[in-house]
Amino acid sequence: MNTQSKPGEVAKPLRHTLIGDVHLMLRRGDELLFGRRHNTGFEDGAWHLPSGHLEVDESMVTALVREAAEEIGVRIAPHDVAFSHVMHNSSAGGRIAFFFAVHNWQGEPINLEQDKCSELAWFQLDSLPAHMIPYCRTALEYVQSGQPFSTYGWQ
Repeated sequence: MNTQSKPGEVAKPLRHTLIGDVHLMLRRGDELLFGRRHNTGFEDGAWHLPSGHLEVDESMVTALVREAAEEIGVRIAPHDVAFSHVMHNSSAGGRIAFFFAVHNWQGEPINLEQDKCSELAWFQLDSLPAHMIPYCRTALEYVQSGQPFSTYGWQ
């Protein structure tokens, strides 16, 4: 057990720190937009939803709107963001991944991060790409079954 204490004090367990991730399920009917990872050093070649990390002093919705603009050049109004799923993922010591659906946006998705993404493509929900980051595929299965919470990779 990880503990923290000063000399003469009883050791207390360390508080767990989570990394917050946001995942954009940009929906066009029964299709979702994916990017193919490239030159990242992690799961290169795999398809993944547009996503990113929560920054300091930023809400989940603000992070999603920012990531959408940075990665695929679309503008999303905060009221068009709908919560779909949250996953407690064991990777990197613990991450919390929030998945949000968006049906309305402004602009046409374009690849603005060509250094990390080789292409964008739409896939049917019932015909997802074969090579995906595994936790993302699992989360989308939970989304399709209407389950709002899951864990991934914990013993």
